[in-house]
Amino acid sequence: MAMTGPTPCSSMSNHTKERVTMTKVTLENFYSNLIAQHEEREMRQKKLEQMMEEEGLKDEEKRIRRSAHAQKETEFLRLKRTRLGLEDFESLKVIGRGAFGEVRLVQKKDTGHVYAMKILRKADMLEKEQVGHIRAERDILVEADSLWVVKMFYSFQDKLNLYLIMEFLPGGNCTKSKGCFPSL
Repeated sequence: MAMTGPTPCSSMSNHTKERVTMTKVTLENFYSNLIAQHEEREMRQKKLEQMMEEEGLKDEEKRIRRSAHAQKETEFLRLKRTRLGLEDFESLKVIGRGAFGEVRLVQKKDTGHVYAMKILRKADMLEKEQVGHIRAERDILVEADSLWVVKMFYSFQDKLNLYLIMEFLPGGNCTKSKGCFPSL
């Protein structure tokens, strides 16, 4: 039996379709990250067991190392659940401006580490229909493990902005500072 009339998707606004897509991507990312984290924990445990076997450790020393490893894993998971906000960083200066916001040099208050904070205005991203591109950028920065890609340490949001906390690379904007890519 063929359906007649509008399908459920055809009557949705573009905004609703984009929200549905964003929700789907968020859920897919959440579960794939959860699985990847579990696999990484298992690999670290196997590596520890292999190393202890190669060293020929006694049972008591193995127990001590397993306990220390479990403590480190627990601390790592606790840190991953920690919610960060703008109040956790002190802004030092603006180091760049772009189409959706600005990049600031910031210092994390509790550790003193210095980062580059990319502040993206949500309204501008929605208006220019760039949500998918920004999400892809964030996902790439999270997954990338390369000397050639800046590392992202944290991300969070408030009602107005999305914040990406990345490693600060002094003189890192090659295009502006050196004109390295004149064809762009």
